Amino acid sequence: MMNCQQATQLLSEKLDRPLTRKEKMAIGMHTTLCPSCRQFGKQMEELRHISKSYTKGEVPETKK
Repeated sequence: MMNCQQATQLLSEKLDRPLTRKEKMAIGMHTTLCPSCRQFGKQMEELRHISKSYTKGEVPETKK
């Protein structure tokens, strides 16, 4: 079983490269059981969205 440090590392890497099937399965299992890492993954995706919008000169829509 993956620990939270490994999970957050993979969630960060997921933004830069495709994960292997094994990595996807491991992160999927971990985030199913760990609400903190699941939230971290959502926050990373939101930051990516905001960053992309900013570089394009757009005003990003924030989720409430």
